[in-house]
Amino acid sequence: MSEFTFTDYYHNQVTYSFKDHPYSSEPKHVWVICRLDEKWLLTEHSRRGIEFPGGKVEEGETAEDAAVREVYEETGGVVRNLRYVGQYRVEGKGGTIIKNVYYADIERLVDKNDYMETRGPVLLKHLPKELHLNERFSFMMKDQVLPYSLEYLNQSK
Repeated sequence: MSEFTFTDYYHNQVTYSFKDHPYSSEPKHVWVICRLDEKWLLTEHSRRGIEFPGGKVEEGETAEDAAVREVYEETGGVVRNLRYVGQYRVEGKGGTIIKNVYYADIERLVDKNDYMETRGPVLLKHLPKELHLNERFSFMMKDQVLPYSLEYLNQSK
């Protein structure tokens, strides 16, 4: 199956697809699942907690450019390879959000003085089994986008 519908952490309806840009050719948000060597590269957002890097696509920027920039800004990670995984649409109280999900192999980490709104890189050998119950992690890590993405990535190796 290439499309899934579920409810997110805030009870909004989410539709997630592994097709090529099914909801928008120019999404305004990105989220990047990152690996550095044999570890997951995440960031710790100052308010939300631990999450994979991501954010808004800026004016004049492609979603791919935004993904690479967000990884660097929030973790110091230099992207070696970036791969489109899928796209999801959230029907929320404040409107519709469309976000591209990417997978990135990270070449190296650059030590930075400023990691924007985050506390910088977090490297984990394993993601927690009961991640959705772990208070240290952001709400963005607690719906079905991450498990569906990881399953898709494992099947498409």
